[in-house]
Amino acid sequence: MKINDDLAMRAKVNSSLVDWVESPLAGVDRKMLERDGDEVARVTSIVRYAPGSSFSPHVHTGGEELIVLEGVFSDEMGDFKAGSYIRNPVGSCHKPGSELGCQIFVKLWQMPADDQEYVRIDMNQKEDWHAGEENESILSLHETQYEKVSTVQWLGGFKSAEERTYAGGAEFFVLSGSFSDENGHYEKGTWLRLPIGTGHTPKTNEGCTLYVKTDHLHHDLPKPPR
Repeated sequence: MKINDDLAMRAKVNSSLVDWVESPLAGVDRKMLERDGDEVARVTSIVRYAPGSSFSPHVHTGGEELIVLEGVFSDEMGDFKAGSYIRNPVGSCHKPGSELGCQIFVKLWQMPADDQEYVRIDMNQKEDWHAGEENESILSLHETQYEKVSTVQWLGGFKSAEERTYAGGAEFFVLSGSFSDENGHYEKGTWLRLPIGTGHTPKTNEGCTLYVKTDHLHHDLPKPPR
């Protein structure tokens, strides 16, 4: 299955317009935003766990990165409420599920094998945020030679002073609010990918909070089995 799989192309998906697709396990559904492969694939998606549902124990051969959007997500390492950022490195194993039900934004097979750091961050905590441009706050989530991952908050009225160009590409997921640029408007739940060397001049009237990943599209990553 191929969905927005060409990393050299700009991609935009408003997840509110995407249908849920059943997974192989009862009670777990998915919205496909980006996919290259069949059941084992390079994936960017939203996953919904019904109350009491879970996946069987499995190994993340290509790593896993996720944000809890709603409810409480759980595995052997704890219970993680909305606003939690989680990274499980290549080779990690867990049994994920949710007693209360949850939705997560998740990326699979997009992590280098030598990045073996487990990350658990509560993005609701404010003390680690730092200022960017005027009306901009940034929370660093993970940074290596391969990528930079952060949560960004733009207050109402924010407009970038100049075009932001991404030499290694960029991805955005709108966690709350909305923003716009020269190419369109992006509501809550929208995923946006900008290819290597492209850019934009973002602005927002109402304010927004974003997941942002940059500098990652120019690296060769492990390939899912075919």
